[in-house]
Amino acid sequence: MTRYEEVAGTVRERIEHGIYRVGDRLPSIRAVCQEFGVSISTAQEAYRQLMDAALIDSRPKSGYFVLPSRVPSVLPSVSRPAQCPLDVSQWDQVLELVATQHDDSRLLLGRGVPNLAYETLKPLSKILAGLHRKNDLNGFNYDKLSGSPELRQQIARLAITSGCLLHPDDIMITTGCQEALAISLRTLTQPGDVVAVDSPSFYGTMQILKASGLKALEIPTDPQTGISLEALEMALEQWPIRAIQVTPTYNNPLGYTMPEARKQALFQLAQRFDVAIIEDDIYGDLAYTLPRPRTIKSFDDDGRVLLCSGFSKTVGPGLRVGWLAPGCYRDKALHMKYVSTGASATLPQLAVAEFVAKGHYERHLRYTTRQYQRQRDIMISWVQRYFPKGAGISYPQGSFLLWVELPAAVDCVRLNERLAQRAIHVAPGSLFSASGKFHQCLRLNYAFTLTPEIEKAVRTVGELATEMTEEVQAAGVE
Repeated sequence: MTRYEEVAGTVRERIEHGIYRVGDRLPSIRAVCQEFGVSISTAQEAYRQLMDAALIDSRPKSGYFVLPSRVPSVLPSVSRPAQCPLDVSQWDQVLELVATQHDDSRLLLGRGVPNLAYETLKPLSKILAGLHRKNDLNGFNYDKLSGSPELRQQIARLAITSGCLLHPDDIMITTGCQEALAISLRTLTQPGDVVAVDSPSFYGTMQILKASGLKALEIPTDPQTGISLEALEMALEQWPIRAIQVTPTYNNPLGYTMPEARKQALFQLAQRFDVAIIEDDIYGDLAYTLPRPRTIKSFDDDGRVLLCSGFSKTVGPGLRVGWLAPGCYRDKALHMKYVSTGASATLPQLAVAEFVAKGHYERHLRYTTRQYQRQRDIMISWVQRYFPKGAGISYPQGSFLLWVELPAAVDCVRLNERLAQRAIHVAPGSLFSASGKFHQCLRLNYAFTLTPEIEKAVRTVGELATEMTEEVQAAGVE
């Protein structure tokens, strides 16, 4: 056995015995050299062997980290939704999820909220405090209807990383990304119109469709490549679709990122059928590796893509700072903004603008995404360990949400009822469909520090899901 094989074998044993756990940072190359008395090249070759075995991963400027026992070999299934437009339901379940507070006595495993405890957010608190201390009443006045010029300038600068060349005047500030989506849909549609959506789809958008009297046409969606362009093309030929709404980058909830070529092909398809695209890019900045993926908007040469985003998932949802680049629909979108909320709150806009301008936002993203990638691996390892065998697990390359597909015998609404007795709550998959499909699926959040308490809760979810599966199997035998 060569020396590097001996080193690799020792590190492997430590991983297998739990000395180094999933997500842990391994000793540096220099530390390995000192511990084992080997050269740098030997230490590097030992780690390369472990990387080839998919036991560890190298992250630029961060070091080496322990991977889950395996990258999920079973992904969630390609969705097969109804082949006709549907009215959206599920409001009661959505209300139950969004009405919960951070001090809820239950452990909320499924909410789409980022980690707000990181030290990298402290500069934002100081900026907000400074704005209050200035005793400048301008912060209490209306800003422009389109939003703070300072913030729009910073957003235009950030958009360059996604391939977009936007002028500050191309951007309007909204009260969260949710309002950007609502404005986009109201701009493009009338009650009774049909909107094509990926399936599963963000429940917030689905409820906007419901409130606006619109019908959702769910399109089959692949957990790796996104919405089926072939199925979408057939739908466009068959139905009078007024808009296509997608979340193509770090999709919520399925986790996929559409390959760049497919994003461009989707835009070209929309051009051919002369239909607008509403692109939700709220998670786009949470890329684990750089460069972050391009948006569909980056291919837009005729203004038909309405790009929606904001700072709710990267900085904090309570700021309610979102934005919309509505393309050629700017005038009508601005009118929709006026009749909904008017100008958005001024102080949060000024604070976020300064937070970005001084470089705090980029530093926060670098730290946050490193933590989220590590915690993704830990959460996947727990799901693999505790959930029923054969569960499909997403593998997002950004964001902080995991989609899990359980055996068909499990109804996650009923699962939540059992979990309530243990003070635990998950986001059931039926929230993410117009018709309540995906009953056997659930969404988990891994943004928060994954404590032993959370591990115990995940184990409880898995145990109860297994129990439900066994009950159905036993009933079938009888």
